[in-house]
Amino acid sequence: MARTKVLLVGESWVTTATHLKGFDQFGSVTFHLGAEPLVAVLKDSPFELTYMPSHEAAEKFPFALEELQQYQVILLSDIGANTLLLPQSVWLQGKPVPNRLKLIRDWTAAGGGLAMIGGYFSFQGIDGKARWRRTPVEDALPVTCLPYDDRLEVPEGFQADILMPEHPILSGITGPWPVLLGANEIEAKPGTEILARLPAEEGGHPLLVTGGHGRGRTAAWASDIGPHWVPNDFVAWDGYGKLWRNLLGWLSHTA
Repeated sequence: MARTKVLLVGESWVTTATHLKGFDQFGSVTFHLGAEPLVAVLKDSPFELTYMPSHEAAEKFPFALEELQQYQVILLSDIGANTLLLPQSVWLQGKPVPNRLKLIRDWTAAGGGLAMIGGYFSFQGIDGKARWRRTPVEDALPVTCLPYDDRLEVPEGFQADILMPEHPILSGITGPWPVLLGANEIEAKPGTEILARLPAEEGGHPLLVTGGHGRGRTAAWASDIGPHWVPNDFVAWDGYGKLWRNLLGWLSHTA
């Protein structure tokens, strides 16, 4: 049986550091991949994951609907809208290209499974710089982005309130869940389903929301794929892998 093709876009970054040692200093650059826990739990699963890091997405993310149609699910995670809006041909050469945010919306309406995963450059993100608010992608998502820095940092940790344990995405996942350390603040659209939320003392904001756009299914997970918002204990928890496999199965209509 053919495996379900999933495209994960984002979840990478480059860090530059300056090291000061008395009179002397030097710089260093490191590259990081943030989705390795997800890659691990999807190994030998029914899902074939293509991992497109942020620095590759500007040029390699498809510019045509036909290219997108090879995938059944697209996950946007910790990558701002500008990366897809400003490839080199636009930013450096001033040439028009297809709007890939509109392509994602239209691909979803045609039956694709779209999810946005939380992070510093998801939804509206740190300092509002992710810029997904009022975009064609937001049109397809089951949530609305807020017009400001939407991060909810909870360093002491919170346990999710599970509202719909019978939903297929939460099937076989028993509680209580390990703590999470943060999420993006989002608002569920009318007619969507809130499967889980932050506890009341943290505002009761949606954590996991599902909906639809045209013939496609959509979801928003307001926390992260891995550290820091999803700590190591959560990644090591048996429910972590089940949650992601169930989510991908639901989005692709295969479960």
